[in-house]
Amino acid sequence: MHGYIPRVIEIELHRTLSRSPAVAILGPRQCGKSTTAKMLLKNIPSVYLDLQDRVDRNKLTEPELFFDRYRDRLICLDEIQLLPEFFPILRSEIDKDRRPGRFLILGSASRDLIKQSTESLAGRISYTDLTPFLLKEIVNVTSWSDLWLRGGFPESVLADNDSDSFGWRLDFIRTFMERDIPSLGFNIPIPVIERLWLLLAHYHGQTVNYHKLAAAADISIPTLKKYLAILEQTYMVRMLPPTGTNLKKRLIKSPKVYLRDTGILHALLEIEKYDYLLANPVAGASWESFAVENIIAQHDRWRPSFLRTSNGAEIDLVLERAGRHRLFECKLSKAPKPSRGFYELVDCMQPESAWVIAPVDEPYEIKKGVFVCSPGHLNMELYQPGF
Repeated sequence: MHGYIPRVIEIELHRTLSRSPAVAILGPRQCGKSTTAKMLLKNIPSVYLDLQDRVDRNKLTEPELFFDRYRDRLICLDEIQLLPEFFPILRSEIDKDRRPGRFLILGSASRDLIKQSTESLAGRISYTDLTPFLLKEIVNVTSWSDLWLRGGFPESVLADNDSDSFGWRLDFIRTFMERDIPSLGFNIPIPVIERLWLLLAHYHGQTVNYHKLAAAADISIPTLKKYLAILEQTYMVRMLPPTGTNLKKRLIKSPKVYLRDTGILHALLEIEKYDYLLANPVAGASWESFAVENIIAQHDRWRPSFLRTSNGAEIDLVLERAGRHRLFECKLSKAPKPSRGFYELVDCMQPESAWVIAPVDEPYEIKKGVFVCSPGHLNMELYQPGF
């Protein structure tokens, strides 16, 4: 079971490696980057280096000699954020030989955080973001309710039972705070980041009030924004911006904050069982982020935002691309009833599609042009009439 990695991304990686000298897979720790890469490399002449391993790092002491020896193979460098000074060397090597498929780079931080790659490898590298498991990837292995409760990290969602899953997530949180944040060069006191994460769990799905949150965390507003940026760039937090669409209405301008993985959220709030989750006040906001993350991951070329007017009308997720809009509302109900404000905004925006994501058994049209579907249908082509 724990070897189950049905990553559709392998097909895209093969395609990208065939046209780009370097390909980077970026995503949070323990989301399956290394396993995916190793499966991809099985049938490709390659050499794999784990930069967390001192022996492997020593192999790059004289990089030119290493590259000369393995010039006929794809070189995979795992945890590249630990060696950011290596990017200028990669640039020089790629410029000597621009063949596609030379380097596969794995990193547990965003391209903005690994600034050297953006600066040194511009025009030479393609990026792929790897999320924890999405619903479409585990639909035949476990239920959407388990994925929602446990989150998408492979070791968590594929654990033998809820207790083992919960324990793994607690260990992950501790390791992230004590080892991963410092390894990126950030000196954040553990009690501070621990307090901030717990506060974010309680603020999950709300618009950010920087003054209130900074006061609760006992840090300054600039420090809060810096720490939120770090958590965002390590794929732990999503700051969902307000929409930039001009509706001639007074709109809320603050971003909404989510912990991206619902399993991490539930561990921070000590929610170990599904029944406990349903009874917890955070259930609605947790459901919202569960749906939002799955939808955004399937629309990587669409710009995500949310919309809330000053009188309280809201759309949980707005996806925009080239003037087109797709709207999503999330309701934790077997009989969801979108608000009048939601319908007013749909009428105002005239999107190409509008959806209510709820735990229903079958998809259906609730109003002309507005459809209801369950998380189990998120992996379908949502925009085909009649499903």
